[in-house]
Amino acid sequence: MNVLSGLIAPGRWRCFLVTSRSSVFQALQNSCCRKKSTAPKKIISNVAFCNENTKKSGNELDKLFSSEQQASILHVLNTASDKELEAFKLLRGRKSLNIVEHREKFGPFQNLESLMNVPLFQYKTTIQVCNSILCPETGGKKRKSQENRLLRKLIKPEIGRERLKAVNSIVSIVFGTRRIAWAHLDRKLVVLDWKQNECCQLMKGTYLSSVYLEEISSVISKIPKADFYVLEKTGLSIQNSSLFPILLHLHTIEAMLYALLNKTFAQDGQHQVLSMNRNAVGKHFELMVGDTRTSGKELVKQFLSESVLMEEPRVFFPSDKIVHYRQMFSSTEQYRIEELYDSLLQAVAFYELAVFDTEP
Repeated sequence: MNVLSGLIAPGRWRCFLVTSRSSVFQALQNSCCRKKSTAPKKIISNVAFCNENTKKSGNELDKLFSSEQQASILHVLNTASDKELEAFKLLRGRKSLNIVEHREKFGPFQNLESLMNVPLFQYKTTIQVCNSILCPETGGKKRKSQENRLLRKLIKPEIGRERLKAVNSIVSIVFGTRRIAWAHLDRKLVVLDWKQNECCQLMKGTYLSSVYLEEISSVISKIPKADFYVLEKTGLSIQNSSLFPILLHLHTIEAMLYALLNKTFAQDGQHQVLSMNRNAVGKHFELMVGDTRTSGKELVKQFLSESVLMEEPRVFFPSDKIVHYRQMFSSTEQYRIEELYDSLLQAVAFYELAVFDTEP
């Protein structure tokens, strides 16, 4: 009492007690009223409403699908196993099991309306399931969307599938701190050209734009024409400040190649120069150890040997050039000219991942 009187002014104490009593009384009265208001008539009316809704939904289902379509849907629902039902996108997981369990307990489905008696199936779900059974090609659409997502991760900027299918030849270009290498391959994976060019002056001095322009223009004059020019996209992190000079150099070369090789971009807006993810190429050839890509020298050496020993090698080196290419490889083997190896591997990966995988 002393504590309350300290918190509430003396003149308001009586008012507080009256108010508290009236509040408690009102709460009790409301509670009693709520208990009395529970009327069974309303529950009956709700059940009746639900039954009417179900009948209406069943009638609408009959209108949505022809008799032939209904027969096809019912045939699948009454004969397919739970694993076969899971082939349809909307019937994965518990829904397919519920259908089989309901079928075993109550017999085959007589009409589409009876599907709504299965747990997890409401009116809208039933319509979607029926449509997916009638149109199983939606799985193909999903596959295409997955391919498009993979393609966007592999190469940039995004290129239409039609243009990729029509590719006849590409030039794969890989550049480092001292050299630029390229490999020209047609769609049969025939090596038409494979070279490298030393560019030792680029990282000396103050990165003069005029020097880069002269060097890159000289290299481009030697690169053959192709449908696409595919550049390697470096995986170096920009957060490592010690690598900034190298990143600046690589991005400058990349920008120069984009500008000078996209000769018709201003007229038609079509990209001819693409960037390809370096690590994606490494994963394709199983050259990745964690986040690090290992040398592709031995794999290239294998390609050269197979071209001589096998009737249908993975990569074909023309007979009039194979000796030259093997000599070039041998002369650079002790120096590990990775740009040369990587340019060939990138070209092969481009066809196998971006061109051949998109063909029907």
